Amino acid sequence: MKKSDFHFDLPPELIAQQPLAERSAGRLLVLDAVAESMVDRQLRELPELLRAGDLLVFNDTRVLPARLFGRKVSGGAVEILVERVTGSHEATVQLGVSKKPKEGSAIELADGTLARVLGREGEFFRLRFESTESLEKLLLRLGRMPLPPYIERDPGAADNERYQTIFAREPGAVAAPTAGLHFDTNLLDRLAARGIESAHITLHVGAGTFQPMRAEKLEDHVMHREWLNVGAELIEKIQHTRAAGGRVIAVGTTVVRALESASRDGVLEPFAGETQIFIFPGYRFTSIDGLLTNFHLPQSTLLMLVSALAGREFILDAYRHAVEQRYRFFSYGDAMLVWPKGRDPGVGIRDS
Repeated sequence: MKKSDFHFDLPPELIAQQPLAERSAGRLLVLDAVAESMVDRQLRELPELLRAGDLLVFNDTRVLPARLFGRKVSGGAVEILVERVTGSHEATVQLGVSKKPKEGSAIELADGTLARVLGREGEFFRLRFESTESLEKLLLRLGRMPLPPYIERDPGAADNERYQTIFAREPGAVAAPTAGLHFDTNLLDRLAARGIESAHITLHVGAGTFQPMRAEKLEDHVMHREWLNVGAELIEKIQHTRAAGGRVIAVGTTVVRALESASRDGVLEPFAGETQIFIFPGYRFTSIDGLLTNFHLPQSTLLMLVSALAGREFILDAYRHAVEQRYRFFSYGDAMLVWPKGRDPGVGIRDS
């Protein structure tokens, strides 16, 4: 397969530039891949679309204010976007600068802190921040919320809250797990009242999620690395859900990537570490029975993941429908609920 097989035409005005006034006020396109049917609904209707005993799995990562500004000591403005925090004072970053800095050179931040260039990894740079405080604290003090590149405005005060899920608790991401942005306290309470369970994984979303694919052939693409944690308590909840006949619904592609990375030979086990998993059509899922996800960029690895779950042609048809119906796209946009082909609530779990 080629990345051009996953193209669709998107009018720029459908890219959501602002969040809705209420998190759960968006629209929901419900897809059944078995019947190849699609129905226009509202996100507020989600509790009525699920069953008692179903399990929603969320990503509880917390977005760091990962965009910094400074100047090269030798002169010239620099924009730093942290891609991954790799240590208490080190990170892999993207640099917006006219001339790329050399190893050993320094970037001075607004408060005088120096960021030393340790080396380069492809399009990314490794920096060490020469500060007595941790990098996380430095980002909280100096950083700005890293809105995606397709949101063509500077972040405002409201983004500090709205580009963060209400259940975010594990700092480390530099991009939001956007499917979770739709959930507010009222919606979570209504889901719980109907007997729908919830659980969490952690996957720290990196800025590499916005990097375009360079390779035309899918098998030539190398995914960026992201850190995740799938705990034993979650495994137990999934096990209980499946045993009782319930369904496991991932809230976001990051949850899918985490659970599938923790699956070994079709068996889900506790796992903490890095993943480079690349899921595209032909992949056999073992960990989920449904997916709630936002709409993704053309030719993106996330669109390929959703296509693997429900079929490329059906998903592209659904995207064309969403464009015709004027759905809002990407991070602050609307969502899809995808029921895939061949889901089996009993596969892939054993005692941990």
